[in-house]
Amino acid sequence: MGIGLGLDVGGTKILACAVTDEGDLVAETRVDSPRVPGQLLEALTEAADAIVALLGDQRAAVVGVGVGVPSLVASDGSLYDSPNLPALEGLPVRAAFADRLLAMSGEGPRWRLVLDNDATCAAVGELAFGAARGEQDALVVTLGTGIGGGIVSGGRVLRGARGFAGEVGHIVVDPSGPVCTCGRKGCFEQFASGSALARFARRAAGEGKAGRALVLAGGEIAELRGEHVLAAAKEGDADALVLFAELGGHLATGIANLVEVLDPGLVLIGGGLAGAGRVLLDPTVAAFAASGRRGRGDQAVPIVLAELGPRSGAYGAAALGLGLVD
Repeated sequence: MGIGLGLDVGGTKILACAVTDEGDLVAETRVDSPRVPGQLLEALTEAADAIVALLGDQRAAVVGVGVGVPSLVASDGSLYDSPNLPALEGLPVRAAFADRLLAMSGEGPRWRLVLDNDATCAAVGELAFGAARGEQDALVVTLGTGIGGGIVSGGRVLRGARGFAGEVGHIVVDPSGPVCTCGRKGCFEQFASGSALARFARRAAGEGKAGRALVLAGGEIAELRGEHVLAAAKEGDADALVLFAELGGHLATGIANLVEVLDPGLVLIGGGLAGAGRVLLDPTVAAFAASGRRGRGDQAVPIVLAELGPRSGAYGAAALGLGLVD
């Protein structure tokens, strides 16, 4: 049995999972994501140290480590184009982290190290261990602080000529919309991400329409976040459910556009916000069906929750570390 360590770097946390080559979760832990330049290596090292400690004697079965980052990865292993975590920009992660892993691997074989985009890792995770197993063509849309995407085409993960394939969060859906972290206006993630949900909630609270979520945020509109809306929605709060319906409508619009271009056999919704479950999925599927064309009838494209939930990225990173997916 081989074990891969998957480290998924998100906007607020690094999720570390130890996964066997059969897809069994052996250990799991979390550490805070870095917020200032230069701290990513320390945070990755902390996460790797913590997961290895949890493995105990099983560390001897570790084959490799995969790291999913919310940025693109240059051929030299440095990071670029990371609008939601600008602290990562330009960091030469592969070489520096490889040296730290060498010390962790001990006297055994050196662990392989693979870096990739976090949403691409989510697609890898679902392809190797989750809902996309056996699928030749699938789209994974990951919802967190922003929106990421992973594309499975012909049974392989599509990366494109420069690694940009799957950057669905930065397609423009409304040129007059809010300014995105990437500098353009009206990007998809400005309407259908955790950040968008928080913005919707603050607007609603200002209109007196987000009472329960506002209570959960301590009564401060400026402190309202997507997690408060989610908690309120899970309690059945009507205002919060309206906000999720709004979010689902925008999400369905973006997915419908992507389906027209990619013609996937299956669309999976993953990322941290997918933890909302049916609260998010139901309004999204309903809005997608109402859009016509590929939303209903014999040619309808199914939209489902990622089987691995918010662990998709970490599982995919582990699969890359194990060498299960190219």
